[in-house]
Amino acid sequence: MIANQMALLKREFWEHRSIWVAPAAIAFVSVLLTATGLVIGSNFKEVVNLAIVGASNVGEGERRAMITAALSGFIAIFVIAMWILTIFYCLDALYAERKDKSILFWRSLPITDTETVVSKLLIAVIVIPAVTFVAIVASQLLSLIIMSIWISVQGGSPGHLLWDFGALFDVWTFTLFFILSIPLWLAPLIGWFLFVSAFTKRSPLLVAFLPIFVVPALERMVFGTSLLFDAIFVRSFKTPLFGNLNLPGELIDEDHFQMSAEMMSIMSLVDFSGFLLSPSLWIGFLVCGLFATAAVFVRRYRDDS
Repeated sequence: MIANQMALLKREFWEHRSIWVAPAAIAFVSVLLTATGLVIGSNFKEVVNLAIVGASNVGEGERRAMITAALSGFIAIFVIAMWILTIFYCLDALYAERKDKSILFWRSLPITDTETVVSKLLIAVIVIPAVTFVAIVASQLLSLIIMSIWISVQGGSPGHLLWDFGALFDVWTFTLFFILSIPLWLAPLIGWFLFVSAFTKRSPLLVAFLPIFVVPALERMVFGTSLLFDAIFVRSFKTPLFGNLNLPGELIDEDHFQMSAEMMSIMSLVDFSGFLLSPSLWIGFLVCGLFATAAVFVRRYRDDS
């Protein structure tokens, strides 16, 4: 079973290079933008000198909050790209093998339909987030190295201004938890996309998203309720990972026009136990399991010969 899964995971990397190419490309662009911004900033010598002097004289807590905020800015674009990549991967995972008839080859091997679907589920839930995390860390480190060289040239001390390893590991730990929590929380949608990929004959993107928007609208018009809308849209954007925090408003101290103390340790924002103990999370796993089981059933019994 484990050997089969490892072989199937390698297969996914061979057939879906976007799993690692997309995060790597975004990392390259983010580092390039950082370097470009520094080059442009070099033209404003006096402003740069004032900024370096000001940053050098702030307290350790404020400096850590600034570093945390700067590093956290890298995360958003990677998260958006990761979710888009996950959607397209899931919709293509079982559809492409039927389209190019490679399913006939894989069915000739001693690999069950369950193992195949589970491998694709693991890619979506674990592997893509893990690759994204590596890309985020790599882009942050490269950007910090480039910024260190630039600050040294400007006469500043990069070791004092940038390299707070406590803030680095705090942000990386937060990023890992956050990146892994997204596919877990959105597992019902991942299961639905895999199910659509298993049965649709054409246009999996349209087949997947049309019911998501049309059915809740019909429910609202016919019954006057919004159960499906809440289950799909409200739930998707209301993760219990941060408890009842109002993000990003609670990260800013509006009275003093500065970042609040929570930004000094971004892990303090995470309610990990509340996330794992949330009934909605486990109900989502159940829904995902039902869709994945349906995908196995469809793949096993439909005739693609």
